[in-house]
Amino acid sequence: MSEPIRFYFRGTTHEVSGLSNTRTVLQHLREDMHCTGTKEGCAEGDCGACTVVVGELHGDHLELNTVNSCIQFLPTLDGKALFTVEDLKQSDGCLHPVQQAMVECHGSQCGFCTPGFVMSLWNLYQRDEGSDAALSTRQIDDALSGNLCRCTGYRPIIDAAHRMGELPAVQFDHAPVIDALREIQRHEALSISYAGQTFHAPRTIAQLAALRADLPKARILAGSTDVGLWVTKHMRDLGDIIYIGQVEALKSIKEKSGWLEIGAGVTLEKAYAAANKHYPQELSELWQRFASLPVRNAGTLGGNVANGSPIGDSMPWLIALGTHIVLRSVAGEREMPLEDFYLAYQKSALQPNEFVQAVRIPLPRPDIVFRVYKLSKRFDQDISAVCASFAFELVDGQVRDARIVYGGMAATPKRAPLAEAALNGKAWSEENVRAAIALLAQDYAPLSDMRASSAYRMKTAQNLLYRYWLETRADAPMPPSSLRAFVVNTATAQTA
Repeated sequence: MSEPIRFYFRGTTHEVSGLSNTRTVLQHLREDMHCTGTKEGCAEGDCGACTVVVGELHGDHLELNTVNSCIQFLPTLDGKALFTVEDLKQSDGCLHPVQQAMVECHGSQCGFCTPGFVMSLWNLYQRDEGSDAALSTRQIDDALSGNLCRCTGYRPIIDAAHRMGELPAVQFDHAPVIDALREIQRHEALSISYAGQTFHAPRTIAQLAALRADLPKARILAGSTDVGLWVTKHMRDLGDIIYIGQVEALKSIKEKSGWLEIGAGVTLEKAYAAANKHYPQELSELWQRFASLPVRNAGTLGGNVANGSPIGDSMPWLIALGTHIVLRSVAGEREMPLEDFYLAYQKSALQPNEFVQAVRIPLPRPDIVFRVYKLSKRFDQDISAVCASFAFELVDGQVRDARIVYGGMAATPKRAPLAEAALNGKAWSEENVRAAIALLAQDYAPLSDMRASSAYRMKTAQNLLYRYWLETRADAPMPPSSLRAFVVNTATAQTA
């Protein structure tokens, strides 16, 4: 018999049963619970009108994160807490400081997007609780990166983000939420059946491996940032689902033997935070520009890698660094270089009885010069036209191991073997770089689509390799921060 889904909402524990396993949190809020403050805009995790905050128990700590409720399936809420704009009403009837700041700063016009903005700001308010330091522009921009507005032009909303910390503080009591979540934590795997299809939520890697062996056609679900759209936009029937979000062993991050190992269940936000500690200059901007914060809070690096999208932003830099992927089945583990995992468009080396267990990223080495660049039409929340990454071993002015990887240039994230061969064993000079640049036209045959033409992709890919040389040559005349704007403008002018 199926078990009910249990989650904490508005001061009490809710039990839900008899609903489709792919019913979204947003649908349940609006249609079943009649909590209509949360809005539906795009139903694909882009606009942020449906933003809610989900709380999870980590030991004695309550962790709060924004997510897009329109693409999160209801069973994934089991054992968690859900907070919506309705929760911000104060016991005396007053507005929460976040809401009051939006009123004072005229941050709302039509009002449709406002609840989503309010929840993103509320989550930022909780994170900043007790801090005397003013919020930085980057903190605010990042918190609001998943919220779109057609009316205000964002300035008054950003003003509200600054203003909310100046108003009398309102404390959020974590204790009752933590107590409630302790009561509903499961120690055994969850199984929910509806209309002949089952949602499985194993707790251990062994349980996950056994389920994968028994159900090789079941859909593995992690953050739902891609799979959710298969339901809300493509109206696909997912069949049986194996959800990895309750397998704690897949959420580990550890360093050992020169590798940073990130479990397949680690969110993109935490994975990029961990990698950024080792590669802060190289990954900081990409981390900020990779989707939006609610998407990064839900999606996982393991899911991003398993998806293997040719325009995914993680794979180029992971491959450039020489990352390995760890696959798991009931037979045990197997490991391979990530670049060998991708066989063709939407085809990988993953066997039907396997799942991604972890990725192993090499830690920095003194002779490796690493960069990653993203080109897209918008700075925030946009899919790349081209994502390029370079990791060269440079010793005494010579290239010993060139690794050139692009996304958006082929059916899979792909290295440039001819260009690499033209550089290996040679001086790191402009003449040799230009020879390698010319060979990129033989390494790739990019397509034209709504994001960029084939010609634009090729020209900018070539320009990015030249940019890498400009930034890393021994006599670079400008620091990388100044050079960055110069080269981007040059690349745009040459392809206009």
